[in-house]
Amino acid sequence: MIGKAMQDAMNEQINKELFSAYLYLSMAAYLEDRSLPGFAHWMRVQEAEEREHAMKFYDFIIERGGRVALKAIDAPKSEWKSTMEVVEEVAAHEAKVSASINALYELALAEKDYPAQIMLQWFITEQVEEEKNAAEIVASLKMIEAHETAVLQLDHRLGKRGNS
Repeated sequence: MIGKAMQDAMNEQINKELFSAYLYLSMAAYLEDRSLPGFAHWMRVQEAEEREHAMKFYDFIIERGGRVALKAIDAPKSEWKSTMEVVEEVAAHEAKVSASINALYELALAEKDYPAQIMLQWFITEQVEEEKNAAEIVASLKMIEAHETAVLQLDHRLGKRGNS
């Protein structure tokens, strides 16, 4: 049985994951409007992953005999100054999500909730990958910032990302 503190914290994390999905979908719309379908595709894949993450928490709560309590999702912003600002925000957002996952893990340790610790280990590993991917795009954009042709090449590469 999941403890109340862990249940409440995981319900909060569901909200954060769904907000992340909503934010990335908003970013995809912005990038589509800027004629960057590859960047938009990458963001839509991110959006789907965030929904999947929310459902992992949802299912875990249910499997442990808890109750999922969904909350309202804040509206994400919809305008950015540049593609660089979008990807820098992704990198910052992923760092924020990592901090939230780490706090959940700390709670699992304090509560001696061993099943939660095991489940959260997957998220910790996932967040290392998420932060790395975002940082790589920021670094690539910084290298090619002044060359629009290179931005289009990166857009093309991002458009080939799989949905798995």
